[in-house]
Amino acid sequence: MSLPFTAPLAAHEHAAYADAAAMVAALRPEQPVYCIRPHVLREAARHFVETFPGKVLYAVKCNAEPAFLDALHDGGIRHFDTASLPEISVVAERFADTASYFMHPVKQRGGIRAAYRQHGVRHFVVDHADELAKVLAETGGATDLVIVVRLATARGAAVYDLGGKFGASPVQAAALLRQAHGAGCEVGLSFHVGSQCLTPGSYTAALRLAAHTLDLAEVPLSVIDVGGGFPVAYVGLHPPPLEDYVAAIEAGLAGMGLPAECELWCEPGRALVAAGASLVVRVELRRANFLYINDGVYGSLSDLKYAGLRFPMRVLRPVGDRVEVLEEDLGEFGLFGPTCDAADMMEGPYRLAADVREGDYIEIGQAGAYTLELRTDFNGFCPTASWRSATVPSCRRPGWSRSRSHS
Repeated sequence: MSLPFTAPLAAHEHAAYADAAAMVAALRPEQPVYCIRPHVLREAARHFVETFPGKVLYAVKCNAEPAFLDALHDGGIRHFDTASLPEISVVAERFADTASYFMHPVKQRGGIRAAYRQHGVRHFVVDHADELAKVLAETGGATDLVIVVRLATARGAAVYDLGGKFGASPVQAAALLRQAHGAGCEVGLSFHVGSQCLTPGSYTAALRLAAHTLDLAEVPLSVIDVGGGFPVAYVGLHPPPLEDYVAAIEAGLAGMGLPAECELWCEPGRALVAAGASLVVRVELRRANFLYINDGVYGSLSDLKYAGLRFPMRVLRPVGDRVEVLEEDLGEFGLFGPTCDAADMMEGPYRLAADVREGDYIEIGQAGAYTLELRTDFNGFCPTASWRSATVPSCRRPGWSRSRSHS
């Protein structure tokens, strides 16, 4: 099932259907509907946990909806990369057998206190001396902490560059490691090569920088965290398999001389949840080769505009009491979202059935990552009471195989 982003569980409309077409046939929804595939989420979690040779921390920021968290937990996820007290709380309230790690490099003081005292969080990321002092002060100078220092790394072939805002230089990171170790804490080192990283070698290069930092710090390391960035397939993007990334990480670790007790972590988000949902939107108007749809940049589709990712799409057309799936005779279209802002546009071009028209629906695949989390209610669209969801427990993944169906 999929849920609106703020309303309580009891208020959601949700049901199970064989696939998105069956949902459209039954509901003819006026508002966007998420179609969640719990089996895909469980499979992705299981594969990652079995393949990665260390702890797998799911990045909750990617999708914090309970239905997603439950499926990932069922697939074996027991560790969570959390960036705020609400994320820590939702994990703690839902699961008794999990651990959260406060991975945001800049935290509110009250959040640090509550995470430490109420939720038993002991792992905190820092990248600045003032943040380290803040964590030590708000935990009462605790010595049962693991302070993980975030290292700035060069951008690889990533869709999103996460450098610039966070990360310390090797010299700065080494000083932080020494300072935290001197305060009686265990220490770790982390980095992030960028979201949707397409080059496994980026991890090897980052680990070389980490090795240099450790040479400068000369302190024992308890954790090495290679962060997130693990990619998934979109239209026109065919990343290497997870096994190639693991091999690159192991190659980078080989020369570091880490102690046997040093833990290896990673923080996947998109890689675990993207394929676990599709989004069904409705065409409200066609103007030449532009389609006005009922979701957009201020709703679930900011990745289409700002990341430039091409999601698999296909047209679902109600015909009487059935729904036709149209994947042939394609044309090129741009999309407008429902708000009055001209920036609410996704240029594409997106290849859809050439005769797509008002009243048709478009199923957008790979919609499990950074869609529900980034929605707003700008202009009054995306009202919580009108969002619906469906579980599609057994249909195929929403990454349709016919390449000619998509740009």
